[in-house]
Amino acid sequence: MPSTPVANAPLPPQAVEMIKVLATLQAKVLQSSRYVGERFVDDARAMHYGEREAEAIHGQATIAEAQELLEEGIAVAPLPLPIVPPDQAN
Repeated sequence: MPSTPVANAPLPPQAVEMIKVLATLQAKVLQSSRYVGERFVDDARAMHYGEREAEAIHGQATIAEAQELLEEGIAVAPLPLPIVPPDQAN
């Protein structure tokens, strides 16, 4: 019989290691990408339709906006871990 998860229980060491690996990989990807914040959807569309030069970007989009981009054939993917926008980092 599986045990019931406890909210304050420590994560298993394997889970902690997996999160560290994900965080490291995400940080490397973000280094080669420019943060555009709330302009993400508009910038992604502009690049897709050739209205501006293509580059790697990341930013904010709602689930509905991301679905619309995908329906238009614009490749987007959520980041696995949350980030702090550069203007909010201390």
